[in-house]
Amino acid sequence: MSATVTPRAAVPARRTPTELSSAQATWLVAEREIGSKLRSKSFVISSVILVLIALGSVLWGGFTAGQDSSIKIAAPADAGALLADTPGLEVVETTDRAAAEALVRDGEVEAAVVVDAESPVGLTIIADSDTPSGLEQALAVKADVVLLDPDALNPLLRYFVALGFGVVFFMAALTFGATIAASVVEEKQTRVVEILISAIPTRVLLAGKVIGNTILAMGQILLLAAAVVLALVVTGQTELLQGLGAPVVWFAVFFLFGFILTAAMFAATGAMVSRQEDIGSTTGPVTYLVMAPYILVILFNDNPLVMTIMSYVPFSAPVGMPVRLFFGEAQWWEPLLSLAILLASCLLVIGIGARIYENSLLRMGARVKLSDALRS
Repeated sequence: MSATVTPRAAVPARRTPTELSSAQATWLVAEREIGSKLRSKSFVISSVILVLIALGSVLWGGFTAGQDSSIKIAAPADAGALLADTPGLEVVETTDRAAAEALVRDGEVEAAVVVDAESPVGLTIIADSDTPSGLEQALAVKADVVLLDPDALNPLLRYFVALGFGVVFFMAALTFGATIAASVVEEKQTRVVEILISAIPTRVLLAGKVIGNTILAMGQILLLAAAVVLALVVTGQTELLQGLGAPVVWFAVFFLFGFILTAAMFAATGAMVSRQEDIGSTTGPVTYLVMAPYILVILFNDNPLVMTIMSYVPFSAPVGMPVRLFFGEAQWWEPLLSLAILLASCLLVIGIGARIYENSLLRMGARVKLSDALRS
């Protein structure tokens, strides 16, 4: 008599963990970087302080300009007699219209007001490149305006536009670059990096760090830009907003690749040391490269030759080219050529930076020499 054998239930095969693709692993590292920064009180507080400083600076500048007590103008005797008791005006009497125009050209007065029989209101304002803010309100009439040099650029406007682009790039690249370097060293000190690279390739880890911090930097810049635009609108400083559209778009594109360039270098140089105290010894040269555009903008913002050179050098192109575009000093093909140079430089530097990062990450103790980090 044969025994009946009951078939055993099939045991499901044990599943092996699904291997992440390079893109998925990169995004996981980027999410980790973003999450850790957003959970950091110091990062959130510093971002809020930065926005408040930018907002306060623009508001203070606008309100201070609006409260200027007097506008210095030149006027011949006939016009001077009419304006002698006008509040908000400091009148410098001249012999005739030609003398008043000469004072305007020399910059000794902000504008000139002359009697003009052909004007509907009997007065004409003579200015250099633009009418001083508040002059027509002080005159209480809509006078005719004659500009002696309508195509001339306001040097103060040029300075602030150049300074604005320079400060934004300098602060973002330096702040986030130093954060990346410190993060790399911290992972080396705590041995976390050994666990990370056992699961994902070293270059994927580098790419995730750079991408995560780039997203944070772009978000902070957009928040800062929104605050500045709001403050300019509130204070009536619309002159700075005129023509900003295309230059700001170009600045965002140049900033993106310029930041990736510097972020990769900060991560690579950070991997060459094993202690937080030693970071400055390797990241110093990168810091100087980030500072260079900021210093050059302040010193040579009105020098066409220097600004042209800056618009093609990879580390200063994110500042130099948008400034030249804002003032209409660049041909249509120039930003395209500059961007191509920046992209080529970005690929080259990222390749070198990845090699340094990969060869230095697991070396503990003394600082890794650059020659050793570049060896395979």
